[in-house]
Amino acid sequence: MWFFTIFFVFWRFCQIITLIPVVGMLAWFVRGYVESNALTPDYILVLFIVSVLALAWALFTLFSYHRSSTNATWVAIVDLLFVGALIGSVYALREIRNVDCNNVVGDADWRRHFAAMAVVTTGAWDWLSGRPCSMLKACWAFAIMNVVMFFFTSFLAWFSGDGLRRDTGYDDSYRDGARSSSHHRRRHSGSSRHSRSYESRPSSHSRRVYV
Repeated sequence: MWFFTIFFVFWRFCQIITLIPVVGMLAWFVRGYVESNALTPDYILVLFIVSVLALAWALFTLFSYHRSSTNATWVAIVDLLFVGALIGSVYALREIRNVDCNNVVGDADWRRHFAAMAVVTTGAWDWLSGRPCSMLKACWAFAIMNVVMFFFTSFLAWFSGDGLRRDTGYDDSYRDGARSSSHHRRRHSGSSRHSRSYESRPSSHSRRVYV
């Protein structure tokens, strides 16, 4: 079990390290849209929400997933759900893959799909400087990395939970406890029925005969 635990913790740290910059960069874009009273594009908003939730989940489960085998199985299921959510986020931002961030001035894909960047980059950073493009492409790459890493941690948590159940004898102790409880209830029920039948039986010594 320790083998799976060590690798789980390692990949959790990798997830946290890669999700923190994603959340920070996308928060900058979201803030720009909010201050401009403009709607945040779906390809930014979806990845931002998923990244925030994934980061919070990674931090929480890094310290609590191993408390019981049931938690480990639950962690595996939720991690698998994050795999699907991250895949959807990557798909929403898929257009950034073909953009040349070194030459966004003449890149038709950048102008066609990401013209809304001009709303939030009219200050210190011009949307044609290439820096906003690089930020989005970095977020997209980190999201792909986390798809793979969350799949790994889901796999590791699942088998870690199985190993914990085998090592601690959780299933056997549960079955033994259930059998013991059932046996105790049967004994208690039998003694109660015997007591009631004994009490309801009329006593010959207590009868009075009147002549």
